[in-house]
Formats: sequence, structure tokens, C-alpha cells
Amino acid sequence: MKRPMTVLVSAALALSATATAAASQLVDRNASQVSLQVNAKDEAMVTYTAGGKVKHVLAWGAVNALPPVRGRKQVSFKLDYSGGFGKYHRPAYWTAFNGACAPYDGPALAWSVAACKAADGSYWALQSWQRALPDYGVAATAAQSGWELRLSHWTGGLPTLDITTDWSYRKYDQIFGTYSYGGVGVYGFSSSSAGNPLDSFGRNIYFDTFNSAYGHTWERENSFLTHGPKGSFCYGLFPHGSHPAGNGLKYRATAEGPGVAPDVMWHGDAPGLFDAAADQEANTTLKELGDPHCRPN
Repeated sequence: MKRPMTVLVSAALALSATATAAASQLVDRNASQVSLQVNAKDEAMVTYTAGGKVKHVLAWGAVNALPPVRGRKQVSFKLDYSGGFGKYHRPAYWTAFNGACAPYDGPALAWSVAACKAADGSYWALQSWQRALPDYGVAATAAQSGWELRLSHWTGGLPTLDITTDWSYRKYDQIFGTYSYGGVGVYGFSSSSAGNPLDSFGRNIYFDTFNSAYGHTWERENSFLTHGPKGSFCYGLFPHGSHPAGNGLKYRATAEGPGVAPDVMWHGDAPGLFDAAADQEANTTLKELGDPHCRPN
């Protein structure tokens, strides 16, 4: 993701710096000195430092998200890592960007780095979190521990991550719930055997545990797919091979936004000691999801 450093770069090279992708868009990793500007043409300019270099990334072309439709592509940004040269063939386009974005007054954002309100009333935001951490509290490599810088653009409310905690087999903590946007489930139609989405609609829930057998800080427990049609999911904190059960005092879950909607996070306390009445109530709610992958136990 290198940007041209001279005005002599060819048009072919400049155009190759423009990319597209879906989801609250990954811009870069381990960025610092981050700033966000938005202009009247519905473009955003993201400026930051990474790898010892100042970078300018121009983004445009998407807002919100489409509901899941098999065979269709989710909305996505176009990203110009030359800072606008790929789109306009103007050197140092970012110096004349004329950004004007009002202070952010929208709903609270998790992992927020920068956010603002555009003249048309839409919102833009940058968020940063560690999506690629390994499961079960395993020590992360430098690549796995990177903080991803992600861009979003939306109107209205945020995606909704609704989670309930209860118990599995009376001794392991369990979570279940739904992920939705605008009242429609967030899910995909194809995934790998490891549970990674293979289309632009699929999403994983990234689940962390606090003060568990893995350590006294937040550690990644696992990540798992949402299921159609409600965007439902469930997960039990069982032992996995040589890894102990990840029961903690607190939990949190983060999901990439559908389309270019923002990423969202849920957090809550562990359910505590087993309570038969509370477990029965939770099991009734779990059954109502109608998800064959999620059954009371």
C-alpha cells in the first residue's frame, strides 16, 4: 500500500493505487497521528503516519449497507492510496482538499479515533482495534497484534449487537444473540471450514474475555460466524484441547460493520453462579432464535 512519492509516476501506476473492498473499511495498521477530513463532494481524506511515513488516503463511493442478498456484492469504498492522484491525476491533491466536517454528534462509537458530521448530515468515522488476535489467549505475533484503522460512512443508527449471557452444562459460561442493521440480520452465504466469511456479507463476532484462566487482562477467546436469517450466533466457553475454559469476570464482543457502517462492540458481566430459573428463561430466548446451530444444553 505504497503511495507515489513523485509527480513523475505513470498514470497506470497511479490507478493501481485505487482499491475497493467491503465492510467498515480497513485502511491500514498501527497508524498514529490520525486525522479525518470530509469535503462537499462526499469524499474523505484520511491522513496518518504508519511505518515512519505520512500517508494520505482518499475514500469515496459508499454509505450504509445493503441487506444480505445471495450473489450480490455489498457496498464498498474506493480507496486511493496516492491521496487523490489516482482519481484526479493532481499531485498532492490532499493539500487542496477543502475539508469541512462538523463535530460528531451521533451515537456513541466503540474504538473511536476520529469522527465528524458531513454537510449532508451523514457521519464518517475512523475506528481502531485488534481484530486479528489469536484465539484462547495465545501470545500474538507482531502481525496478529496490529491495530487496524477502519473507515465508515453512514446515516441514522448503528448496527445492533444484542447479546445474552447464560450457562452451558451448568458450569461453562455461554453467550448468544443477534447482529442486525436496520432491523435486518447481518450474515453471509459462504464461509471457509475455519469459519471465515467468503462473501462480502458475512461477518464474524470477535469475542474477548477478561480476568480468565488466560490472564488478568482482556484476551481473545474466539471468533465465530453469524447465521441467517436473523444474524444469530452462540458460543460456549468450553476447554479446547490444551486450552482451559475461558470463563472470565467480564466479556466483550466486537463486529465489523456491514457494508461501510461502523464497527460495534458489546460488553457485559459474566452470568455468575449457575441459576436454574435464569438459565431456563435464557434457554427459552435461545430457542426463539430458531437457529439450528444454537440449542440449549
